[in-house]
Amino acid sequence: MPLDLSPLWISLKTASVATVFAFIAGIAVAEVMFSYQGKGKGLIDGILTLPLVLPPIVTGFLLLLLFGRNSPIGQGLQQWGISIIFSWQATVIASTVVAFPLMYKTTLAAFEQIKKDLINCARTLGANENRIFWQIVLPLSWRGIVSGTILTFARALGEFGATLMLAGSIPGKTQTMPLAIYFAAEAGNMEEALIWVIILVAIALGVIVTINYWSDTDGWLEQLSDRLGASAISRWSLITSRWFSVFQSTHHIQAKNQRHFYQQLILEIEKDLPSFSLITTLNANNKLLGILGASGSGKSMTLRCIAGLETPSRGRIVLNGRILFDSDKNINLSCRQRRIGFVFQNYALFPHMRVARNIGFGLQHLPKEERRKQVQKYIDLMQLQGLEKRYPHQLSGGQQQRVALARALAIEPEAILLDEPLSALDNYLRSQIEQLLADVFANYQGVMLLVTHKLEEAYRVCEDLVILDHGQVIGAGYKEDIFRHPPNFKVAQLTECKNFSRLQIVDPYHIKAIDWHCRLQVVEQLNSSLTYVGIRAHHLRFVIKQETVNTFPCWLVRISETPYRITLYLKLNSSANHELDYHLQGEVFKEKWDKIKDHPFPWYVYLDPLQLILMPTL
Repeated sequence: MPLDLSPLWISLKTASVATVFAFIAGIAVAEVMFSYQGKGKGLIDGILTLPLVLPPIVTGFLLLLLFGRNSPIGQGLQQWGISIIFSWQATVIASTVVAFPLMYKTTLAAFEQIKKDLINCARTLGANENRIFWQIVLPLSWRGIVSGTILTFARALGEFGATLMLAGSIPGKTQTMPLAIYFAAEAGNMEEALIWVIILVAIALGVIVTINYWSDTDGWLEQLSDRLGASAISRWSLITSRWFSVFQSTHHIQAKNQRHFYQQLILEIEKDLPSFSLITTLNANNKLLGILGASGSGKSMTLRCIAGLETPSRGRIVLNGRILFDSDKNINLSCRQRRIGFVFQNYALFPHMRVARNIGFGLQHLPKEERRKQVQKYIDLMQLQGLEKRYPHQLSGGQQQRVALARALAIEPEAILLDEPLSALDNYLRSQIEQLLADVFANYQGVMLLVTHKLEEAYRVCEDLVILDHGQVIGAGYKEDIFRHPPNFKVAQLTECKNFSRLQIVDPYHIKAIDWHCRLQVVEQLNSSLTYVGIRAHHLRFVIKQETVNTFPCWLVRISETPYRITLYLKLNSSANHELDYHLQGEVFKEKWDKIKDHPFPWYVYLDPLQLILMPTL
């Protein structure tokens, strides 16, 4: 008697339809859960995943209670002449419910692998959530989604317990291959059962091979998503967000006109953080403002609040007369409405898009030809000619930095924020990008903020500085004033002054440097709030003999060498007992070092009263 192949066709048909349903539902639910940050997320996720961990027979029993003839749903369907249980539709429902969690969890895991900065960057470029999903999230998680789809198909194909409970085992109607194996074995027909087992094993093996091949195949996914992003996905996302594009285009014109009247950012915010409260006040114009501070001082958080990526607890943010955030007035514009360009520390280039598409991502509201001209303008400005068709991973660090800057500038923002833009670059590239920044921002008509923890970088590029420490502004002003006259001890430290001593006032023009064990003359009249004296390492002067005020004999303890400079560790008035027994650090060029290194001790060091920094603790 020939083998009845109906279980094969029923299984394939059921698994295919169930996979389609699980695919659509899995992606939709994963997208919602990916964005959801409310309460009970863990409980909701647990309920959605439950069919994956429950025995299928339990899932089938619960489905039977839900769709049975005595259930509200079953009775409602009977009024329309529809009966779910013991039908082919029941096999589809059972397979879909059991396979859905696999699709959902795989897709959610793929979404969660996407770097948050990519999504945040798309928001700052004006993309709404729908467009971000279609052009960023979906293409970047495509490999995981396809793998999840294949596994979902395999799971639906092998479903047994839930199908038996809800659909039964009706030959030619609901009997799938797993059911055929079970009943053939139960009837003692081992040969028939073995045939179905071999078929299922072959299909399962094919699934595993397909996934392995998929995982080992590189390169083509980026090309596919690039084509899709430029055609079908791009068109669909633009259709669904066309009203937003109209608004964005209108706002673009309004903001462009406003620049003739405003170039100002007013920031007065507080944000409660786990380790401290960020309290930042600043006023920026079209001069590049540097925000300087140690790691964890609140620099990047300040930029993220300005861009709308984080929400302050209190305060207000006003850009060119527009209120971006005001806690009292309950105003909080989304980042896509703020017209702020953001250059992320890791550049946040979209890895599946070529250079030209990265730069033009925020220009979707423009006609195609105008968008092409705008992209070319910034390719030329950033000297990226010939790199238009490369992917980010094919670029050097400096090239990636220039693409990120071009992309942020291409939307013609009212303000541009740079978060540690040079930190990931090698030294030989840093000076080139610094010069590029200086050239670009010389002609940029907007507010500019640069976050850095390096004084020299901020000093070379910025006009004004704001110094942050543990979320507090502890210094602000013109960079030379901050450098020459730090307002307090902490600012002096952050601006890399290396020599400090506690001071004791002797008379209106003399102090005792307690830690240096010397008496110093000063040029400014002293007041009781002063607690420290400091002098920068390069301001130490070496003289032939002790013939002026503030000149002291010193002994060299040790040196530290760089290619061009020598740092000298010096002890005043007596020789050192060990390598850590020193008072001052001095810095000299190697040419100067060659002239003084062979002089006998003691040397004489002059602490110029004009170069002494007198300051309070805070």
